[in-house]
Amino acid sequence: MTARIWQGALLTGLSVVLGVAGGYWFAQQRMDGMPSAATEPGAAAQDQRQVLYWYDPMYPQQKFDKPGKSPFMDMELVPQYADAAADSAAISIDPSLTQNLGLRLAPVTRGALASNLEVVGVLAFNERDIAVVQARTAGFVERVYARAPGDLLTANAPLADLLVPEWAAAQEEFLALKRSGDAGLLAAARQRLRLTGMPTALIAQVERSGKPLPVLTLTSPIAGVLQELDVRAGMSVAAGDTLARVNGLSSVWLAVAVPEAEVGAIAVGQAVEARLPAFPGEVLGGTVSAVLPETNPDSRTVRVRVELPNPDGRLRPGLTAQVRLNRSTEQSLLWVPSEAVIRTGRRALVMLAEDGGRYRPVEVQLGRENEGKTVVLQGLEEGQQVVASGQFLLDSEASLKGIVANPAPMPEPAIAGPALHEAEGQIVEITNQGVTLAHGPFKTLGMPGMTMTFPLADPALMLGVKAGDKVRVAVRQTDDGLVIERLQKLGGQP
Repeated sequence: MTARIWQGALLTGLSVVLGVAGGYWFAQQRMDGMPSAATEPGAAAQDQRQVLYWYDPMYPQQKFDKPGKSPFMDMELVPQYADAAADSAAISIDPSLTQNLGLRLAPVTRGALASNLEVVGVLAFNERDIAVVQARTAGFVERVYARAPGDLLTANAPLADLLVPEWAAAQEEFLALKRSGDAGLLAAARQRLRLTGMPTALIAQVERSGKPLPVLTLTSPIAGVLQELDVRAGMSVAAGDTLARVNGLSSVWLAVAVPEAEVGAIAVGQAVEARLPAFPGEVLGGTVSAVLPETNPDSRTVRVRVELPNPDGRLRPGLTAQVRLNRSTEQSLLWVPSEAVIRTGRRALVMLAEDGGRYRPVEVQLGRENEGKTVVLQGLEEGQQVVASGQFLLDSEASLKGIVANPAPMPEPAIAGPALHEAEGQIVEITNQGVTLAHGPFKTLGMPGMTMTFPLADPALMLGVKAGDKVRVAVRQTDDGLVIERLQKLGGQP
């Protein structure tokens, strides 16, 4: 029994030993068959890749020459490898994913672009259509008709009755002379009535009725809105006192605030369309009557005055209007949809679509915008494709990969020619070395008048002039001194 127990234990121990040995052998074979971390192909290739620089994905424009922590964010810098340099200016997306990402392309187009400008305006009184009612002579207010500022008046609507005592005696004298039959004296009396301020219509009424009429009814000269009424029953007035002010409504002004960047294209006489919420569906036509000279310093806008006809008087000051300034349509402009433009505050970008599902950020210079289209001045060419939807996702991916758009090319400034300095003088002598001038001051040089000899840029300048002639010269400053570039004989000389 004891021998059998020992025999079983021995067999169990032998099995354990054989299992451990077999497992060790199998694991050793697996380890021998696998490459070590130091010899792993991917790791070896990564170690051999040349790093051009390190960057922070949140600030890809800043490059660092060694790894470490970003000074901008609490994160490790990312390496930019040399073998990716050829593809570093663009990001690639599998074309099959384009629809899933919601990317939509639009062409860069050259063609006509309407130059209309949409702004908001407010109606106001036409300040040129104003009538002022004044007392033509001293008198007393006997009656004031039921009027108040803000009332709508018709033409010749009565405002107040004014009693003029001195007219009574003058009219009595006029009627007496009329009964005498002396035509000359009657004409003189009629002229005297005019000089006292009596209206011609009232004189004719006195002459027809044969009775003195010392009461003058003040009326509104035009139809419109009563702005002021400064008379009360029983008060006295002096000659020249302003008693009432009426603003006509046959036309109204539309005050429009135009951004200062757009005011250069606004001209007097330009056609305007106005749409008022008070009259939905109607389009009112008018013209620009003035571009005011002052700019609002807060809104950076310029006031433009538009005149609208108002024959039925329904346009009232204070109403608002949506205004379209119709400008000429330019036929050859490069433009993209406005939704394709990414504005960062300091610059404007678009995502340019290239072959093979590649997208590259491009900085552009923009012109004006109208009706969902934006003019591109620099950075793109006709026929290229830009991303019109989903561009912000691509821009974020480009930033994470350190892809920075190159600045848009700037137009080269014109090279200015050498500055010329002008003065007048008289030719003293002409020699092979040049011309001797008794000249006045060259103010732009700070040079006083004197007599000196100047060389000529071209000997042909002396044709037609002689000693004693008065001339106007233009000189250029050179390393060897002043040289005459232009010489003109002054008029009136033989």
